[in-house]
Amino acid sequence: MNHFNVKSLAFYGIAISSVLLLFKAVSAYGESNLKAPPVINGSYRLALDEKLPTCNQTAAPILKIQQSGIYVNASLLPADNNSENATSSEKSHPLSGILKNQELNLSGKIEGSALCNIASTQNAPFHSAKMQMQLLDKGNFTGQLTLGGSSQSFKFTAIPQKTQEKSQSVKKH
Repeated sequence: MNHFNVKSLAFYGIAISSVLLLFKAVSAYGESNLKAPPVINGSYRLALDEKLPTCNQTAAPILKIQQSGIYVNASLLPADNNSENATSSEKSHPLSGILKNQELNLSGKIEGSALCNIASTQNAPFHSAKMQMQLLDKGNFTGQLTLGGSSQSFKFTAIPQKTQEKSQSVKKH
């Protein structure tokens, strides 16, 4: 029974302590350098700083965001969105982007009716759009919207909608 000789015990002792030391170093690095991105899921009301040209905008559009880590999908909806449009638009999120260093960049296509409250789809074509936003302290975003075919960018503030307001509006219907 020569299983417990000094060389074997020294080898296993060094191997186990090396693994423990490596685990401790990796854990310390992860805790100090790897941080989860802030949660930004939800609906945000967009307050544009100026009116869009040729637009009869009466209410602020709603930006619906779904997040998975740093990857974000979103859709821009008209403020007076009825339940039929809400369910169909929740299935497709034509804007996509990445959240990095408190900055969110989205690009994709949005309906003109989401911005201008135009009822007819003939008058409200899809626009390619880019949204560049900066996350503020209270969960608000400030940023700019650039529509395809236009060199002008429109500044906005995105304010999160409260979940209580949503649940109360659902109860009223």
